[in-house]
Amino acid sequence: MWIAARAIYLIVISSIVWISMADAYDFLPWIKAWFSSVDVRFLESASDTFRLDVVFEGLESPWAVVPVSRDRIFITERPGRLRVFEHGRLLPDSVPGVPSVAYQGQGGLLDIALHPDYATNRMIYLAYTVETDRGLMTRVTRFEDTAQGLKNPLVIFPGVPGSHKAKHFGCRIRFGVDRKLYITLGERGEGWRAQDLMDLNGKTLRLNEDGSIPGDNPFSGRKDTRPEIFSWGHRNSQGMAIHPETGLILQTEHGPSWDDAPGGGDEVNLITGGSNYGWPLVHHREKLKGTASPLAEYTPALAPAGCTFYLGDAFPAWRGDFFFVNLKGKRLVRLKMDGHRPVGQEHLLIDSFGRLRDVAQGSDGYLYVITSDTDAYGPGRVGGDRLLRLRPAKQ
Repeated sequence: MWIAARAIYLIVISSIVWISMADAYDFLPWIKAWFSSVDVRFLESASDTFRLDVVFEGLESPWAVVPVSRDRIFITERPGRLRVFEHGRLLPDSVPGVPSVAYQGQGGLLDIALHPDYATNRMIYLAYTVETDRGLMTRVTRFEDTAQGLKNPLVIFPGVPGSHKAKHFGCRIRFGVDRKLYITLGERGEGWRAQDLMDLNGKTLRLNEDGSIPGDNPFSGRKDTRPEIFSWGHRNSQGMAIHPETGLILQTEHGPSWDDAPGGGDEVNLITGGSNYGWPLVHHREKLKGTASPLAEYTPALAPAGCTFYLGDAFPAWRGDFFFVNLKGKRLVRLKMDGHRPVGQEHLLIDSFGRLRDVAQGSDGYLYVITSDTDAYGPGRVGGDRLLRLRPAKQ
């Protein structure tokens, strides 16, 4: 199945875009784009025409898609399965050796990251929720990927005192250009945790590949702050991408859901070490001295999830741009980037394939997207969730 499409290009006009140099971090020009504004104009896109393939279906509540090579793709399923798409087919069974997970609420087997030297050491990292006498918490473990399955587990991050609330786990894990492991943790539905620097919930963590704490972390040596913390004041960051050339870190973050503040206020944030992103003190368009404002903000909510930078050759017009998928918004959004600054946006696949969970660039230069209609928040789908592929129409 394929769809030839020319995407709609969203130009954020001057009436709803402003640049503030009065934020805590004056070197960052912040853009606030109100998706709800009737003044936003939709124009025909100048981007490449693409085809969309449904590669396969049959997934259950997938969370992450990680292309390994042209012939191999990892996909995590939250019930606790690591699936492999290899040589054109989805293998029927999970990779052996996946740890037991707590598949409750928004938890389960979440993200996967490849070690920077995966090609030679075969090390992978899994993030997943576990149930303990201190509640549900997120754990990160390193494994060796062998022909017999996952071997030699090493707990990199054991988890922190959790909550019995089965929500807001985050969670994305990525290696930076500095070879450090970055981990996003949600505030577990308890907003005060995001501002408590002795609590790791509602934070971005930065660790060495073996789980030790880098000596150059922003709060290293302080007795009133956990040294693992890289950034703080996050509600629930479900997407993170690190530019492999520049090291730029962008995250997608869910805004309030009416139970803790008025709905909307979803964000794309530029992450810098030691910065406070404000939750729950500020949200939506609010500003507060000492907190960083988002690059882009969306009301009504889109529920942004996985994200990636595009650096392939298949779509030259997209090179260097930032893509993120959305659950409630049921779309793939492209932010056209000028360095660290978004200068426009394009919305793709609107309402075409339901809720979208993650997006990644393959080694073939195509974009791969997984859907999320079979979890507790989705409508359910006969046939299960799907892996989608965007490729140039001329191929």
